[in-house]
Amino acid sequence: MRDALDPRRRWLALLLLCFGQLMIVLDSTIVNVALPSIRQDLAFTETGLVWVVNAYLLTFGGFLLLGGRLADLFGQRRLFLAGLTLFTLASLACGLANTQGLLVAARAVQGLGGAVVSAVALSLIMNLFPDAAGRTRAMGIFGFVCAGGGSLGVLLGGVLTSALSWHWIFLVNLPLGIAVYAAVLALLPADGERVAGARLDVGGAVTVTLSLMLAVYAVVDGNTAGWTSARTLLMLGAAAALMALFVAIESRVASPLMPLSLFALRNVATANVMGVLWAAGMFAWFFVSALYLQQVLGYDALRVGLAFLPGNLVMAVLSVGWSARIVMRFGIRAPLACGLFVAALGLWLFSLAPEGGSFWLHVLPGMVLLGLGAGLAFNPILMAAMSDVPEHESGLASGVVNTSFMMGGALGLAVLASFAEARTAGLRAAGATAVTALNGGYQLAFLLGAGCALLAAVIGLAFMRPGRLAASGAVTAH
Repeated sequence: MRDALDPRRRWLALLLLCFGQLMIVLDSTIVNVALPSIRQDLAFTETGLVWVVNAYLLTFGGFLLLGGRLADLFGQRRLFLAGLTLFTLASLACGLANTQGLLVAARAVQGLGGAVVSAVALSLIMNLFPDAAGRTRAMGIFGFVCAGGGSLGVLLGGVLTSALSWHWIFLVNLPLGIAVYAAVLALLPADGERVAGARLDVGGAVTVTLSLMLAVYAVVDGNTAGWTSARTLLMLGAAAALMALFVAIESRVASPLMPLSLFALRNVATANVMGVLWAAGMFAWFFVSALYLQQVLGYDALRVGLAFLPGNLVMAVLSVGWSARIVMRFGIRAPLACGLFVAALGLWLFSLAPEGGSFWLHVLPGMVLLGLGAGLAFNPILMAAMSDVPEHESGLASGVVNTSFMMGGALGLAVLASFAEARTAGLRAAGATAVTALNGGYQLAFLLGAGCALLAAVIGLAFMRPGRLAASGAVTAH
């Protein structure tokens, strides 16, 4: 594929792949703003409403790894189009849903389609750009879409829900999905023949998918059921047992779903560990800062979205304009560690934000630092997770790093939210007002998020292989 497109068509292909990924990223946050309207319209209970979010997360997290491997076996363009079709049709079903069951079921199908698109898009980009400079710049643009799209979802969700109705947060995906599908057919060459002798590792596929889905369910349900409840512990134990069985299967089968040798690649293994911690810190920034702005400072959804713009603009300038040059000049390790240190500083500043905080003094500095940190770190961490991997396993590597981000973010957010809730409850018991107690909980979550980002930076400095990008795009040791 990498030799089939001229440079201009490659960049057009990148643009449409980013649009496809943007649809997925937007959908993970755009729905949060519309939940009150959905609850009122479809008469959801409080516990039932969470499944509008959880059904998507469950299938999205569960099928990332399998989606990436299927792309390696059956063709990346083919799987991307299949995932995009599934996601777009499910978006139509969500937008037309008039019952609780239909909406939740359609959200689950959306998550499945989104998992395939996300897993394949990154590997397609890696294979489209064989040269180091082009690949690094392309990854910077893709990284900005992944990191900055969530806050755009909050802004867009507020506008669509207020101006039209909650149905349009899903229906807006239709023209985007159709346009991206047509552009993929026109721009990307068809997949070659299926690799001779390639077989799907059914046992591995079943065990790892069930393990990930159980783990996601346990995480998203943990705050409701209780982290020490029998149900949560049983699901986490079953997920761990299935993952152990998956590893045992992979070490024995002739054509494993995930060759364990992938994790013998030092940068790949290190980048995925860092991805878990980085995602926990980033989720703390995005979700907890949105709660701080709404619940403590009293911002509406539109103002929350606008508050994220400065950080997104800084992130865009770095990701699109400077990230490639920085990585080409200094390699992967130094920009990655520097970005994570800056992000940790931004989160620490948020942990100091008071109850009556000012946007200019207590919000803007942290937002800018987090945008700067994300702009510096996101591209290198993706490059580290993908650059050492052979092309025929790029879909799998993409699925692995996406799973690391997703699981790290979900688990990190759940754990940080639990600590924040406990801190809030303690402050309330000590006589603090509701707003003061809430703010105290958010401050603790930000501080723990800063710790996650700082730990990821230290791990990167300690274990990431030093090197620079050679012309081929691989990382070479000094």
